[in-house]
Amino acid sequence: MPDIVVGVLFEIDSVTPMTQETITVVVEKVCEAVAQNENLALSEVSVAFVDNEAIRALNHEYRSLDEATDVLSFALLEGEEQDVEVADDEPQQLGDIIISWPRLCEQALDYGHSHTRELAFLTAHGMLHLLGYDHQNKDDEHTMFSLQEDILTSLGYTR
Repeated sequence: MPDIVVGVLFEIDSVTPMTQETITVVVEKVCEAVAQNENLALSEVSVAFVDNEAIRALNHEYRSLDEATDVLSFALLEGEEQDVEVADDEPQQLGDIIISWPRLCEQALDYGHSHTRELAFLTAHGMLHLLGYDHQNKDDEHTMFSLQEDILTSLGYTR
């Protein structure tokens, strides 16, 4: 039984050059790897793919940055007690990850790696943010980015 239930939403018309099915498989695989690595109890996460305008609007509303970004995470437990009571058969709601498909495609090209690798990276990055990881200082950045790379490498998503 998986440690995590993943809902994947496509709020864009096209995810060329990948298919929705391939994207869903990669997202589920990465979320499961993060969940296992972090020893999560049964959890649930939502991952939505949007265009640059939609992510720009969210970035402006929630972070006061009027620009498109690649990934945003909205943790449901942020700032709350982490020991929330959940029924044994109900997953813990982690939150939402929003990914800009156009930015993902641009970055894959800019970094010279596959769309699949960029998708895996942004998914792992978003998941770790949901779990409280951040990169506001050098120590936290080192911790978070090392963990991301370990997870991606273990799944074969290398640069």
